[in-house]
Amino acid sequence: MADLASGMLPRGSMGVSRGSGYGAGPGSRHVRMLIPLKAGEPIYGQIYRFVRAQILAGRLPAGARLPSTRAWALQLGVSRTTVLQAFEQLAAEGYVQGVTGSATVVAADLPDSLGRTKAADGSGAAQAVPALSKYAARLLAETEHRPPDPPIAKQPGHVDFHYGNRIAIDFPHRAWHTLVSRRAARAVPSGAPGGGHMALREALAAHLHRTRAVRCNPAQVVIVNGSQQALDLVTRLLVDTGAPVVIENPQYHGARQTFRAAGARLIPCPVDGDGLDVTALPRSPARVALVYVTPSHQFPTGTVLPLARRLALIEWARARQAFILEDDYDGELRYDSRPIEAVQSLDTTGRVIYMGTVSKALTPELRIGYVVLPQSLVSPFLAAKWVADLFAPTAPQMVLAEFFRAGHYDRHLRRLREINARRRGALMTAAREQLADRVAIGGVSAGLHAMLWLPTVPIVELPLLVECASQLGVTLYPVTPYYLGQPTRSGVLAGYSSLSEHEIREGIALFGQALRSRW
Repeated sequence: MADLASGMLPRGSMGVSRGSGYGAGPGSRHVRMLIPLKAGEPIYGQIYRFVRAQILAGRLPAGARLPSTRAWALQLGVSRTTVLQAFEQLAAEGYVQGVTGSATVVAADLPDSLGRTKAADGSGAAQAVPALSKYAARLLAETEHRPPDPPIAKQPGHVDFHYGNRIAIDFPHRAWHTLVSRRAARAVPSGAPGGGHMALREALAAHLHRTRAVRCNPAQVVIVNGSQQALDLVTRLLVDTGAPVVIENPQYHGARQTFRAAGARLIPCPVDGDGLDVTALPRSPARVALVYVTPSHQFPTGTVLPLARRLALIEWARARQAFILEDDYDGELRYDSRPIEAVQSLDTTGRVIYMGTVSKALTPELRIGYVVLPQSLVSPFLAAKWVADLFAPTAPQMVLAEFFRAGHYDRHLRRLREINARRRGALMTAAREQLADRVAIGGVSAGLHAMLWLPTVPIVELPLLVECASQLGVTLYPVTPYYLGQPTRSGVLAGYSSLSEHEIREGIALFGQALRSRW
């Protein structure tokens, strides 16, 4: 356990407690306090519970000023986002006000009906400990290692290269509004088959065949609440506790978290300049439950799996009775050339599950994803979907089906490619001018982000670089959370889909200042 007032931080494993001091009460009165951080529990939750307990116990009176999130993060040895999550939760529940760094103070009116309580021994009132399942424990253990969520609100003057954010002017408002209004004037839909609205399934089957060479009939297409649900349901169907699952390394954190929550035994396979290194796949003939790949634009590196490797992967999976889960999350947004046909289109044995989403082209708020299943998995998947939520919301599916039928989707994609190609160009030009030989740009052939590899920055100093950049007014995201184990390269992920070309140039210039200051 660390003395918070001292600010001295013991280093080591997560089993070692870390802490920081803060002032309590009006004026500059300083209280020495301790905070234990335990392994296996999300850190933001531990910070939230600790501060809440101090408030309810009366140790932090109304008006007590908390430290800035940046200062406390540095003292605790955690990311600022982790502390900010805890503070935002406290603010949402009414315990503190402000959440703007050093201006955060304890609220005068507490939300708890119990008010400020003190136990006989001077500690906060004991809280019941829920008896969580092993699934929940695995889920929580992995949560702390995922990349940060997007900011709740954009900070004025701050350039945030968060991946996946959108800018409102990119959305096809007029066409979408017309179709929504037309649908609203008709009878209210009474439901849909578990697989989704058939007109949308037909439209997707035709679209995927034409653009990605996917071979399927509409009955094999199932509409899901975002591609994350597809990941979850496929995992529930195919992965038992202890079952081996091969994943790319680095990889999409949402996939890793899903597989770990299911108790899978993860087998990381390295990624090189041509995507998944198929020669590094396990040579044992033992059965593998699943192989998860992002072949058209590897996440996060952006590499593309060539045809020879795709064929080798299919053969490897066939020999081990493994299914391949092909995540084509942004394959439609390609800028330099026509994309290689989907792995699913090359499969003749029914071992490839293809999944995608419209969130990158339209908006994540629609929560419409899709999965193309081998015939053998359609019935089991529909049963799992029924247990999960019966069916996806019907009304937006109907609108999207008409959006496809009227040709709006293709026109919107062409426009979106042009807009994001300009943003990508601005980022590449700025990186070459501002960062020069300090950066190697990768992953820009498709998608909505680029990788900025940083050969002059030691991996252990990457968090310091990101913090320095944040203090100058720009946020980029370290590659570290996407690796299972120690990263092999130092770099940051730069999403550009929510920024103007001017903001991109300004942000890269600020990042260049941070990089040149030490590295």
